[in-house]
Amino acid sequence: MNKATLGPILLDIEGFNLKPEDKEILQHPLVGGVIFFSRNYESPAQLAQLAREIKALRSNLLLCVDQEGGRVQRFIKGMTRLPKLRVLGEKLDSKAASLPQVLIMAEKLGYLMALEVRSLGVDLSFAPVLDLDKGVSEIIGDRAFHSQPEIVSKLAMAYIKGMAQAGMRATGKHFPGHGSVALDSHLGLPVDMSTQAEIERDMLPFSQVIQQGLSAIMPAHIVYQEIDPLPVGFSPYWLQTVLRQQLGFKGAIVSDDLSMGGAVGMGTYAQRAERALDAGCDYLLICNYRQGAVEALDSLKEVPNEMTQYRRQSLLAQGQVPHWPLLAESVEWQQASGVLNELSSYETHS
Repeated sequence: MNKATLGPILLDIEGFNLKPEDKEILQHPLVGGVIFFSRNYESPAQLAQLAREIKALRSNLLLCVDQEGGRVQRFIKGMTRLPKLRVLGEKLDSKAASLPQVLIMAEKLGYLMALEVRSLGVDLSFAPVLDLDKGVSEIIGDRAFHSQPEIVSKLAMAYIKGMAQAGMRATGKHFPGHGSVALDSHLGLPVDMSTQAEIERDMLPFSQVIQQGLSAIMPAHIVYQEIDPLPVGFSPYWLQTVLRQQLGFKGAIVSDDLSMGGAVGMGTYAQRAERALDAGCDYLLICNYRQGAVEALDSLKEVPNEMTQYRRQSLLAQGQVPHWPLLAESVEWQQASGVLNELSSYETHS
């Protein structure tokens, strides 16, 4: 694999700066990018400098973050404090605004999030959540737009449209739906006993957004007992038969973190990586355990594939946006940030 080729492993770094070991590992041909966490973020200027240092090593490495808003926002100090995505569904339910009005707010919010993340030199935020909130999963909860699949689909498509305007691809998660299990897959492997019909209802936002063109999907570390004995992210049936063939998904499949409790039963880190890759994942997240990432890098044997490379590279950001120091002065940011005023008057009463 040459330097311009992206490998499958997305890994993390420890702090605010690159250490010699980081610089060495990021040049490994099987590394495809970096995911940032709160521990990597001190200020917009610091993160932008860190992003530049990484891109100087390999210009096409994919730089990622979870910047959904609400409970899941890694970059906070000096950035816009983004609301939970649920506020859009709540505003609709309260009849404080019509569906067309809320869709415009969703689009603006997606644009604002993506614009700010991109202004730091980061390519991708793993968003939006397409799960349904059924009042069962606390780890999903108000990260979900709504409990009804049709509403989730509409709000998600508007949000994704806004992301696209800022040159950012969207990642729907957690396929085929995380809303029916109480156990947090960070801690263990949830088993969902839903019927085929129930799963298809949960999956509806994914199937509808795929039809509109979705760039990436993150599968859940969940076993759907009635369908397949393997967790979705390790299942050829779910990723190939259902996602690729039945739903016609052509984008990138990004595994959830292979360090999570839901992945432990799939073996060593090397075995987890190999099984996820063989099942159909294009990118493999390995976070918060450097030795596990090293184990996977040392053992994986990947033959470069043109289609896989295309899917990986397609997640890189497109076009130019203002850099952080100029962002607040830009018309783009000023117009997008106005959505917070539209939402805040409702949030104070919710």
